[in-house]
Amino acid sequence: MHRIHFRALPFLAPFLLAACGGGNSGSDVVVTDPVRGQLLQTPPELVSTVTAPALLIALNALANQQLLAISGTPLCDVAVHKIRYATVGGANEATTASGAMLVPLGSAPDCRGSRPILLYAHGTTTDRAFDMTNLQDDPNGEALIMAALFASQGYIVVAPNYAGYDSSTLPYHPYLVADQQSKDMIDALIAARSALPSAAAPATTDSGRLFITGYSQGGFVAMATHRAMQAAGMTVTASAPMSGPYAMAAFVDAVFSGRVNSGATVSATLLITGYQRSYGNIYSGAADVFGTQYASGIESLLPTTTARSVLYTQGRLPKDAMFSTTPPDPAFADITPATTPVNLAPVFASGFGVDPLIQNSFRLSYLLDAQANPDGGWPTTTTGIAAATPGLRLRQALKQNDLRNWTPTAPTLLCGGNADPAVFWFNTQLMQGYWAASGPTASPVVVLDLDSSALANDPYADLKSQFTLAKQVAAATAVAQGATDGGASAVTDAYHAGLVPPFCLAAVQSFFAAR
Repeated sequence: MHRIHFRALPFLAPFLLAACGGGNSGSDVVVTDPVRGQLLQTPPELVSTVTAPALLIALNALANQQLLAISGTPLCDVAVHKIRYATVGGANEATTASGAMLVPLGSAPDCRGSRPILLYAHGTTTDRAFDMTNLQDDPNGEALIMAALFASQGYIVVAPNYAGYDSSTLPYHPYLVADQQSKDMIDALIAARSALPSAAAPATTDSGRLFITGYSQGGFVAMATHRAMQAAGMTVTASAPMSGPYAMAAFVDAVFSGRVNSGATVSATLLITGYQRSYGNIYSGAADVFGTQYASGIESLLPTTTARSVLYTQGRLPKDAMFSTTPPDPAFADITPATTPVNLAPVFASGFGVDPLIQNSFRLSYLLDAQANPDGGWPTTTTGIAAATPGLRLRQALKQNDLRNWTPTAPTLLCGGNADPAVFWFNTQLMQGYWAASGPTASPVVVLDLDSSALANDPYADLKSQFTLAKQVAAATAVAQGATDGGASAVTDAYHAGLVPPFCLAAVQSFFAAR
């Protein structure tokens, strides 16, 4: 569940800094005993103001050149505010979190007056200091893209950092805990709406139209938030989750069944320790699940201020080895690793090695429980929903956070690609199937597989063609640099975090604009 990686060129940061001007410190009023969703500082801190020309130059400097061509020229200047607000952790404990509020500025009609809000959920990061207000930070391309593609097109963007990041007082992150993450998003929205009247753009107001989107982990969070808001009777104009692990129970079953996704050691560590901190019952001790060389200290390892590469070199986390190359039982030799689908077999194989993250004994317990209490969507589709009564505590928690239990009543776009090595496409297929079976009460749902063939009168035919071209360019570049596999590995490596996002974001732009 990776972050989007639109990395800016090195010269970009000084330019953006020069184009920005900070404002108030946001410390005029400080709340000491807040309730959920309450803004902790009024007025909100003005971090910077970025001009539309500066955003245009920034887009031109991004490593992913397709983005500018398909997104449109930035129209509005953007005021970047930091909001700090009260929320809860995974165990419903009181805590704080922060996020960005990006407000369009300018004289153009789309840059002022009554404007829609876009609530954005970011992808997975291990960086404890992650901050969506930090547009000039080279690794933080995700924030820059939200400013350029949405705030500069007239949306008020609200983008939480999530509890456990930036200035949050929570010492862990409730990773993919649907209830907590949706509360965090809603609390950020409430805080942003209360902050808007005292922000740097008093001529910009909330129209009441609300759009929700996010990518990877953020795709899951976006869908969970839409579900929670719908249940609470809150207005959602439309949503567009992208490449998210919506069918959590089926997805992790697939991983333990040998289909180890790219980035699995990071996401598994965040997931299992986050569930343990949230529910308190996933294991008795960390060594029950994690290899003995990792168990000590792993519960507080992520998120961190230490670079991921350093964690690998220090031996605190394996880079790829999720499971042992030794089958946990002879009966599971054929899925140690899985070998189908063939195009992802090398990805699965890299998830097995010496000194793995997960104890073989725990993998065996998981697989036996999955056999006894199979998911209705994996490995074969029966009911299409999570197992009725899983026995293993981790599988119980996964079912609790699985999103195959609701149907949207507002227009919804699901976007991704069917060859995704990080978040498998069947997550989207299972949601699509579940919603199709829910009957006529469901709002029309649009599913966009960028890697599928264009059909007659396909509104996304151009995006699919451009996506195909982007893959070809990535492959050709790799071959020119010495790749001997026709560039296949390069395409796989770039697929989730680099190739898919700009095209899904372009689809989201058009989908929301039509509403």
